[in-house]
Amino acid sequence: MSKSSRLAPVLLALCAALALGACGSSSKKKQKFAYVERPVEQLYQDAARAMERKRFDDAVELFGEVERQHPYSPWARRATLMKAFSQYRQNDYEEAITSLDSFISLHPGNKDAPYAYYLKAMCFYEQIRDVGRDQDFTNNSVQALNDVIRRYPQTEYARDSRLKLDLTLDHLAGKELTIGRYYQRQGKHIAAINRYKHVVNNYQTTGHSEEALYRLVEANLQIGLVEEARSAAAVLGHNYPGSEWYEDAYNAMRRNGLLEPGSKPQRSAKEIRELEKREKKNAEKGVKEAPRPVVEPPSDDPFGDSLDNPLSKPDSPTQ
Repeated sequence: MSKSSRLAPVLLALCAALALGACGSSSKKKQKFAYVERPVEQLYQDAARAMERKRFDDAVELFGEVERQHPYSPWARRATLMKAFSQYRQNDYEEAITSLDSFISLHPGNKDAPYAYYLKAMCFYEQIRDVGRDQDFTNNSVQALNDVIRRYPQTEYARDSRLKLDLTLDHLAGKELTIGRYYQRQGKHIAAINRYKHVVNNYQTTGHSEEALYRLVEANLQIGLVEEARSAAAVLGHNYPGSEWYEDAYNAMRRNGLLEPGSKPQRSAKEIRELEKREKKNAEKGVKEAPRPVVEPPSDDPFGDSLDNPLSKPDSPTQ
């Protein structure tokens, strides 16, 4: 008998043992969450206890059991929302969004609908990537945050959404600037100018608009579009007279002989920066009082299922 023939039975036995071991571990996991019909209150409390102890994987399974065993109970509505929160805490954002979409679709008039919209926005927000990568999640965040603000403008969720929307728009503006700078370095000035214009026209409230205006001055000068450069410099000087970007634009215009000899900014840039520092210091007082992010689910009351004054009334509120 050859050596390989003698080894064959041993290998087969080993494979069989490994397979049995795998089946055993799998069956153990299945037994842990096997279907055992229980009173809805007990099942829900077990799920809530698992969530409180940060056993989110268990919580997802147990809240799912509430939905499966008691689908028409008020507990099931609450379980869908709490399951979504547990999925969010696991960073399982795709599944959380699926659960939240289900909740919103089935219970649009529920008192916790604002939170469902907000948590969905947070699922997108948490996935925002750096400006060097694809920005699909950033764009989805903008849409979802605007949805919260539009539907429930007076809620704490809308207040936090406005803060996050500002950060998200700033992120998108940074992405556009990054692409514009790349095009400019490659000598593709028209493509760069279009990116800078997009920032100026669509992200005026972000911290990137002043750099975008300076880049418009710089790129237009590089291809001889003097009037366009002059126009961008004028807007920059009017809106950001104390900005270092305005100083750079002013110097660029002067180097190109586009300013009258002896001309200077209307106000000393140093003086304006000092004034802006004082204004920023005063503004920071308000930042400290800004609302903290609201991610934790609202009070656990599965029977309070109607929204008193929904701003967007559903066609047929779910009871």
